[in-house]
Amino acid sequence: HKPLLDCYSSCVVLFLAYFVLQVIYARRKYKISPPKTTGHPEFERIFRAQVNCSEYFPIFISLLWVAGIFLHQGVAAACGLLYLYTRFRYFQGYITAAQGRLGPLYASAWLLWLLLGLAVAGLLAHFLLS
Repeated sequence: HKPLLDCYSSCVVLFLAYFVLQVIYARRKYKISPPKTTGHPEFERIFRAQVNCSEYFPIFISLLWVAGIFLHQGVAAACGLLYLYTRFRYFQGYITAAQGRLGPLYASAWLLWLLLGLAVAGLLAHFLLS
């Protein structure tokens, strides 16, 4: 049982809920009813930011869990905290301007690669050293 990983799973749900709420508020503000996904440019940026974050969260949570279970929970948790921070910055940057997402996007991608490396190292150590 990994309590830090459980906590991060809950945080991911809260982040996703926050992003979805921002889309709902933008729909109301700009009068864009579902299923439409186009309209005011600010709504489109908010919608894309939410979709992009949602697309990457399954990859993130999977790598976080594997790295935490098979390598080290604390290291995985630290990477997870940084990842959540960069995705929040990505979301906020994208709302402001499309270019505002780039720095946090690169940082979050780097963190995913780091988590992948940690997960692979943990799996290799577990199965080859057992």
